[in-house]
Amino acid sequence: MQHEMIVSGFGGQGVLFAGQLLAYAGLAEERHVTWIPSYGPEMRGGTAHCNVIVSDKEIGSPLVQHPTAALVMNPPSFAKYAPLMERGGALILDSTLIEQRSERADIYEIAIPAKAIADELGAPQIANVVMLGALLAATRVVALETMRHVLKEHMSARHRDKLHANLRALERGAEFVGEKMLA
Repeated sequence: MQHEMIVSGFGGQGVLFAGQLLAYAGLAEERHVTWIPSYGPEMRGGTAHCNVIVSDKEIGSPLVQHPTAALVMNPPSFAKYAPLMERGGALILDSTLIEQRSERADIYEIAIPAKAIADELGAPQIANVVMLGALLAATRVVALETMRHVLKEHMSARHRDKLHANLRALERGAEFVGEKMLA
């Protein structure tokens, strides 16, 4: 099993943190992992992204050309990565911010109102974790319980007061996908 993922959005939306959490969770499950962040002017409001690969085998290249999963949080990321998705892949998009749909019948597209859910939880900055929960439910790249543990372990002291909201955001994202799959 090898998951090649892109996490992308505006700088400040927590896309690099979401990618780091995926990498840490893969390591916690004793998998091979790569995490390559994008740095530069993207950090000031442009589009930021990272490549994350989680695999049972050694990873030949850390670059993701055709993602098996993509978590996209803004329209430019959607426009860039939706066409590159691997057939059968999971495209998770924040429908609060992205009105478009890919109209691809060969991928699993999940339009989750992540920003709206985060606002409802009282923490608008945790839409990234809502989407991470959706990604985990859709792909099973790592166990939800592993991600809970990783969140507790890697939440910075500065944001420790938001731990409960982040855990709830993770659950809400996963629940949203679970409900979609039953419908």
